[in-house]
Amino acid sequence: MSTVKLASGHEMPLVGFGLWKVPQETAADTVYNAIKAGYRLFDGAYDYQNEKEAGEGIRRAIKEGLVKREDIFVTTKLWNNYHSKKHALPMMKAQNEAWGLGYIDLFLMHFPVALEYVDPEVKRYPGWWMEDGKTVKPAKVSIRETWEELEAAVDQGIAKSIGVSNFQAQLLYDVQTYAKHPISSLQIEHHPYLVQAELIKMAQTHNIAITAYSSFGPQSFLELPPAFRQRASDVGLLFDAEPVKKISSKHNKTPAQVLLRWATQRNIAVIPKSNNQNRLAQNLDATSFDLAQGELDSISALDKGLRFNDPGHYLPNHPLHIFA
Repeated sequence: MSTVKLASGHEMPLVGFGLWKVPQETAADTVYNAIKAGYRLFDGAYDYQNEKEAGEGIRRAIKEGLVKREDIFVTTKLWNNYHSKKHALPMMKAQNEAWGLGYIDLFLMHFPVALEYVDPEVKRYPGWWMEDGKTVKPAKVSIRETWEELEAAVDQGIAKSIGVSNFQAQLLYDVQTYAKHPISSLQIEHHPYLVQAELIKMAQTHNIAITAYSSFGPQSFLELPPAFRQRASDVGLLFDAEPVKKISSKHNKTPAQVLLRWATQRNIAVIPKSNNQNRLAQNLDATSFDLAQGELDSISALDKGLRFNDPGHYLPNHPLHIFA
């Protein structure tokens, strides 16, 4: 299996399985079946509310001898309400216990914004909103305070590697000025409508591995509530884009495989999900063929700078302009 070496020294698979939008009630079986299909990287988050169940699926596979713990790479993320020194480490410990695997391979800060604390016992799924479900309340917690708690998670054996998600270059430069443990990974929205070439160049220059989410662009957002899917509804599907269809036909691969290879061939990890056994295998096969440079460029030329996961857009009454 193709891997990328992290700055921490650990290896991360280039193709994984994303747990965003995987229902709690099916998550254990979904993960177990993905392991049987050959997946070894699982990308989770507190925000997805299925960590415990995903861990159950992995433990079942380990118990049956399908894999060992060291064969599996688990990424998870610290949500915005738990950034403070008081709450970050306890939350990361609780998440690690929920997975039940002994340690987390890669712990990320989910967004570069802190929100006021919400007691998970009172409101288990905070999302962006406070208890009233209407307001968003930023908290005065610096990125440095949170990053140092991530470093404490490494020192205490909770995490093997740490990184960030949804950060831009300026914040990466800033974290590097005080980081004692390296930024091992940057997870970003990345697809041909949002190429972010300069950010990727900056990260890879500094040995920060990139993981792409929403590799199929609008496809991931069409099933979400109206505010979240509006931008996705206004553009054509990437599967139908002419360069993707042409390359797909030439290589006898699916459009999804072409989009994933466009990323992995540039050493960018991908985390698609599927409940379909054929597509599970096809997605995992996204490193078995190569695209010509001209083909890679023709896909990149679809760039619109179009971001779908933008809280500055889908939180209209309390926008957080973190990508401004």
